[in-house]
Amino acid sequence: MTRIEREKQTVRKMIELYCSHRLKADTIPEAYQHLADFACRRLDHCRYGESKSACKDCPTHCYPPTEREQIREVMRWTGPRMILYSPIAAIRHLFNK
Repeated sequence: MTRIEREKQTVRKMIELYCSHRLKADTIPEAYQHLADFACRRLDHCRYGESKSACKDCPTHCYPPTEREQIREVMRWTGPRMILYSPIAAIRHLFNK
């Protein structure tokens, strides 16, 4: 599995955790499904490809302000909790920074 594929999987997992635990939603709301799809499209078209850094450290911000703030909110809440719900993905994410 490529780095981009792993990152897409991690982003989707983070959004799913946020929706189920923070929002108490049984299914992913449409706005968050849109965010997950948008994030995956951005990763597919990343100009840095497999050698990319973490998005927050990237010199080129490819998210518009609304999606950028929404993904920040998701990651702020989910980041510390990933070690409990998906320890392998959390450790891999930390080392890929």
